Amino acid sequence: MSFDGASALIQHSTSNIYGYIPTTWICALFIALYAISTLAHIGEAVRTKTWFMLCTVVLCGISELIGWFARLWSSKNILALTPFLMQISTTIFAPTFTAAANFIILGSIIKRVGPQYSRLQAYSFGFIFISIDVVALVVQAVGGGIASSAPSLAANGRPVTAPPPVSSQSVHGGHIMLGGIVVQLVEIVVSLALSAEFFYNYYTRRVIRDLPTVDPTLTTEKGVATPPVAARNGKKGIFGRMKRAGSETASEQTVAADVEKKSWKVDLAIEHRMSSKLVIMSWALAFSSLCLLIRSIYRTIELSNGWNGRIIQTQVYFNVLDGAMVVLSMYTLNFFHPGFLLYEDDTA
Repeated sequence: MSFDGASALIQHSTSNIYGYIPTTWICALFIALYAISTLAHIGEAVRTKTWFMLCTVVLCGISELIGWFARLWSSKNILALTPFLMQISTTIFAPTFTAAANFIILGSIIKRVGPQYSRLQAYSFGFIFISIDVVALVVQAVGGGIASSAPSLAANGRPVTAPPPVSSQSVHGGHIMLGGIVVQLVEIVVSLALSAEFFYNYYTRRVIRDLPTVDPTLTTEKGVATPPVAARNGKKGIFGRMKRAGSETASEQTVAADVEKKSWKVDLAIEHRMSSKLVIMSWALAFSSLCLLIRSIYRTIELSNGWNGRIIQTQVYFNVLDGAMVVLSMYTLNFFHPGFLLYEDDTA
């Protein structure tokens, strides 16, 4: 029997849960792409001190690496159940971490450009949407756990028929996973809509929230606290907060510490021009979010068709609409990193 004939026989045998054999070189390619991006993100986060990127995009890369290593494993041993369960879980929830990074970046842009043009408080963008992200992540994890333990997917540690007889437990788990994906899809759509509204309001100078120009809580015995010296020098922290330059007097340092402690949750009406770096960061953020939106739409349709659906058993859809979309989202934040575009001094 020829190699192609043997491959086709295995692909349609009674022990193949995928419905296809993951292509070895494609799995290796995605492993390389995710590894390069993840290592670059670690280096960029350390260099620019944008530590939140380690807890978000880097975790996405690590999760994707686990998933694609599992798919590579499956390409060599299509009968193994463990790699199938590994990849279906990790590739489902991994992009949640990159979405969280996008929400943090968006909140920082809003706070720098003009919170009065945003329907939500700048701090709320990160807090609300990341909280929803966590809920979606938990729902997907619970659904994945239920589905992976279903007897239709495993029997005595080995996969059974393909297409496997779908039990009510696996269907229930799939529906829960679908619920988590839908939550994430709605979340991304809402965040993109609010983002579009913010930029429209900014460019048309349409103020939708009346905000103070000075934070009334940041006062001293002599009156309103002045910004820290570092703020006047244009130095930023990882979330756009001010970092003291080290040249202040003791009284200035006390005031600066008070400002830094309180001001990151307070929105003030400001008029900051949209610098070239902020424009680039905004477009990069929009593209990264669009990639995640496409991926979420695909996953929603995929899971709604069930475990034996044509979409979930077509490899090219997964490679292009899941793997490639997350790669593009991560690499966008590599080339247009917030540490260089958002938090460094911009005189352009």
